[in-house]
Amino acid sequence: MSEKTVDVSILIISYNTREMTLECIESILEQTTSHSFQIIVLDNDSTDGSPEAIAERFPEVDLIASSENHGFARGNNVASRESRGRRTLLLNPDTVILDRAIDKLLDFADTHPENRLWGGRHCFGDRSMNSHNCFKDYSVWSVFCGMIGVTKIFSGSPLLNPRPYPGYDRMSIKEVEVITGCYLLIDTDLWEELGGFDEDFFMFAEEVDLCRRARDKGATPIIFPESLIIHYGGGSAPMKSIDRRIQLFRAERQYYRKHMGTFRAFLACLFSDIRIFRLAILGSIKQFITRKKNAQASMELIRRRQEWG
Repeated sequence: MSEKTVDVSILIISYNTREMTLECIESILEQTTSHSFQIIVLDNDSTDGSPEAIAERFPEVDLIASSENHGFARGNNVASRESRGRRTLLLNPDTVILDRAIDKLLDFADTHPENRLWGGRHCFGDRSMNSHNCFKDYSVWSVFCGMIGVTKIFSGSPLLNPRPYPGYDRMSIKEVEVITGCYLLIDTDLWEELGGFDEDFFMFAEEVDLCRRARDKGATPIIFPESLIIHYGGGSAPMKSIDRRIQLFRAERQYYRKHMGTFRAFLACLFSDIRIFRLAILGSIKQFITRKKNAQASMELIRRRQEWG
């Protein structure tokens, strides 16, 4: 690792998100005024001219134009090797910094150093709340609730839909189990102690694993709502919906097997399988009744089970 000479190194992993990445970098430069920072962009072999556009418009950015797609986890690990920050900020390219959000988060981290991981509040482009800034960890119970469908029916219940913290309005400081990796500040020495992301996770669940391992080291992730960003959502991983779901299911199973133990991991995988088959059956019935292709995605998931199962 490089010598730590700035307050924060900001890591951005881009893949065919040229305009969003440019907007993100522009917002960092405009809104971060009271702390020293370094921006590192690793481009995962984009074909939309992202590296060339970044290099031309922002020569001060440390650009790594990769000839292969490392994914999110390994991409951040590679980018962090160039880090000169005492803290490290993981930032998606489909984000925009608002009202000095990074400065505020760094100030908050200075007054709450014992937490060691910090996150902010998210909104969509229309400034409506994006609640995907934090989650509870995976559990057999949460997977079971998803299997029987009560997470949607009782979405506001902390018992029956535990993972998204229903009832938490995101407007107050709160210690949480998982901070979403699209805007996650972490002490660089903790990042290095953990070895960064587990590269077995190509995309999805890597921040759940990171926060789990950090908590095992005594850290406590915390949300500071005065640090506000736009997170458009989905733009940092442009791919077909079915491919995203396959990547997610694969990552979830990796996580279950790594952290839940043999029996609980077996249950979690079983419950997840049953949920997918339930959705496929219900979709097939709906398709038969309405003559619409509502079951297509779920049936394709079943056909491609070897990719995630």
